Amino acid sequence: MASHPLTVGFDLDMTLIDSRPGIRAAYEALSAETGVHVDAELAVSRLGPPLEQELAHWFPAERIAETGERYRELYPAYAITPALALPGACEALDAVRDAGGRTVVVTAKHEPNAKLHLEHLGLEPDAVVGWLWAEAKAEALRAYGAQVYVGDHTGDVRGARAAGALAVTVPTGPCGAHALREAGADVVLDGGLPDFPGWLARYVAGGRRAS
Repeated sequence: MASHPLTVGFDLDMTLIDSRPGIRAAYEALSAETGVHVDAELAVSRLGPPLEQELAHWFPAERIAETGERYRELYPAYAITPALALPGACEALDAVRDAGGRTVVVTAKHEPNAKLHLEHLGLEPDAVVGWLWAEAKAEALRAYGAQVYVGDHTGDVRGARAAGALAVTVPTGPCGAHALREAGADVVLDGGLPDFPGWLARYVAGGRRAS
């Protein structure tokens, strides 16, 4: 059995929460305010990477920094209330605690807005770290000693691998099960987070070696 306390990291958007309705509304508000067309439906179909990568599709380079700041200012008013917890999100966090472990959310999202989402939905991880994407997520995962990282994007797989953590994935975001496997995911939970408690029980029972 592993000697370190069980620590499981989770991504936020499209892993624990469906933030698409609110993000769509925030982009529409940004578009109306700036007069720049943003296809909000397209933008929410590819959640995962940092905001600035998406804004680069719609705004010139010299406007991205200021536009990103404005989007983050608009975000609480438009994006928090419409978001929903994905099926199994609460149970996944509880399963880690029931196994004597702790949870940390590691996300590319602006950290204060990530915390607003979690508070609104009553999801209570032990820690939240924002502003990290793909391999950069390894910084927080290593700092918290995470053995497992759960995400929905190929960037999450890269982050888990960079941290030496098991890459557990759910096909609830923009990346399907095949893409996640091709990216090197150790585990793909085809049924999403509702499959996580059962997988975790097997992982713990197997001395944290299960894949």
